[in-house]
Amino acid sequence: MTAATSGGPLDGVRVVDLTTVVVGPICTRTLADYGAEVIKVEAPGGDLLRTMAQGNRNPGMSGKFINFNRNKRSIVLDLKKPGGLAALLRLIAKADVFVSNVRPEALARAGLDHKSLAAANPRLIHCSILAFGRGGRYYNRPAYDPIVQSLSGVAGTLARATGEPRFVPMVMSDHTTGLIAAQCIGFALYRREKTGRGEAIDVPMLENMTSFVTSEHLGAATFDPPVGPTGDGRLLSPDYRPLPTSDGYITVGPNTNPQAFAFFDAIGRPELKTDPRFESAAARTANAAAYFEVRKAGLAQKTTEEWLEIFDKADVPAARYNSIDDLLTDPHLADVGFFQPEDHPSEGRIRRTKRANLFSGGARPIETHAPRLGEHTREVLGEAGYAAAEIDDLLAAGAAAG
Repeated sequence: MTAATSGGPLDGVRVVDLTTVVVGPICTRTLADYGAEVIKVEAPGGDLLRTMAQGNRNPGMSGKFINFNRNKRSIVLDLKKPGGLAALLRLIAKADVFVSNVRPEALARAGLDHKSLAAANPRLIHCSILAFGRGGRYYNRPAYDPIVQSLSGVAGTLARATGEPRFVPMVMSDHTTGLIAAQCIGFALYRREKTGRGEAIDVPMLENMTSFVTSEHLGAATFDPPVGPTGDGRLLSPDYRPLPTSDGYITVGPNTNPQAFAFFDAIGRPELKTDPRFESAAARTANAAAYFEVRKAGLAQKTTEEWLEIFDKADVPAARYNSIDDLLTDPHLADVGFFQPEDHPSEGRIRRTKRANLFSGGARPIETHAPRLGEHTREVLGEAGYAAAEIDDLLAAGAAAG
């Protein structure tokens, strides 16, 4: 594993990952992508994402699971059995980071809360990804992404824009909170370098997504009393979306005066540069509905490719609309090698997405495949100090599998 995890800003950081589905695995995948050694601890049935997501060649290896769990090792432990729990505690005692999205009261009952674990490992960074923060009435309730999108106002922004509350058709709360958890772990690792001690981190989904929504849309209600309505009128416009051209769709974003005025020239409406509704960024925001109507009418005159050429020359931000399938052939993504072929040992040829971010200090030189369930149980337990006979006993007792 030394060769497989060397390089990257988190080289040498060992993470014990007791997370499932998306919010935790995107956190730990991020840590793994940038050099951390991540040991994914799974129950005997495996991460739910192995089977709940559509698209697989073999049972337990859905495409979605593969995407969220590359560069990790999988060990199966039954934490309801003393031997399984003891093995997990031994792994955590030598870890830098423990990440979980198990509800905190269940963690505490198993002795996996920060206070209990820090007694044996005071340098441990203990990250709990929660649905709801401590101290609130929702604390310790179960939740998945749509629950949080509903409570946090994300669905409410779509209701303001379209007249109907809807969910963003991605598990956006999971993605966002998981990435914030990885960020917080990085902050804690930095502080540990200065203090020598670990700490506990709570990363609640509801509070983080509410912060996103209110940072964007609290607006005039930032002031007490409010000086106007909540919401950014531009973003809540029903026409804040890809707009039709004569043969497809395009998205334009002319925000500054030079961009907006170049856009007016391009659509043959130069007089709008001196129209009081559109002569400044503030005026265009206040008259967002009218500004979008101008965009719609103008863009319908030409094809998408014609507009892209015109806007490129005029330095107006614009882009074609990509469907999900279009991403596979997008020329920029091809230029940067975003999709790379991988020969997975059990799943055959797959597409691997590249790490989006680059560090001049280097990255892990070897990417490892998403693991089969319990693929590394024997290997990891051996590294933790278990003799081969002890591993056999754990497997025979059902405390481990692999």
